[in-house]
Amino acid sequence: MRIARYFNALAVLALVGSAGYAYSIKYETILYSERIKKTKNANAALRDHIGILRAEWAHVTRPEVIQALADQHLDLQQLDLKQIGAIAELPDRPPKIDSIGRKLELLGLSEPTNTPTANSPATTGTTPNAASAARRAKPQ
Repeated sequence: MRIARYFNALAVLALVGSAGYAYSIKYETILYSERIKKTKNANAALRDHIGILRAEWAHVTRPEVIQALADQHLDLQQLDLKQIGAIAELPDRPPKIDSIGRKLELLGLSEPTNTPTANSPATTGTTPNAASAARRAKPQ
């Protein structure tokens, strides 16, 4: 008898626990569905706002609006047919100029440097300063 009572009590506790778990899952599901609805509504509101901004942009960038603003704020002249020319009338492109080379020429640094030759001391493995010191030390 005692075992049956413990078994019945355990069954009741398991039933109450599973009902509590089912209700918690239900309310969690409702919470998530509300969040999804809020997110969808926020997305719809943002899409509407983007549509309004696109309409405003289309209104502001109309040619007559830009022309009115240009007339009001810029001192421009009307285009005349005499101002339009042919491509052949354009001047030739100027030659490319090496500005750094020109500055070096003005400084006198564009002259070729003295490079060592085959019978110079630099090819023997000594530095020019050591070779000149050796020449000075030798009596001639």
